Amino acid sequence: MVTAGDAKIDNGKFKKFFHMKARMLSPEEVVAFTGHEVGGVCPFAIENPEVKVYCDISMKRFETVFPAAGSNNSTIELTCDELFMYANAMDWIDVCKCDN
Repeated sequence: MVTAGDAKIDNGKFKKFFHMKARMLSPEEVVAFTGHEVGGVCPFAIENPEVKVYCDISMKRFETVFPAAGSNNSTIELTCDELFMYANAMDWIDVCKCDN
């Protein structure tokens, strides 16, 4: 899930869409699934074909976003459409609760 930084997962929406409860991965699971350590996880350059990327609509209120780029001290500026494309995202979905 790629979400806006200030968004939080809405457990009900997540479960309705994915038919399972959301849970945080351990740091070891994050590396195993994505190839990136916590703090540098980016939605692109994920070599594990089992990992499916979804983008939450919470990001669409921004002209550009700044996802991590593989390390905890790197980022890249992208439009939401560019992020979706480079991440090979499956779909835009609504699984967050946002104040905005």
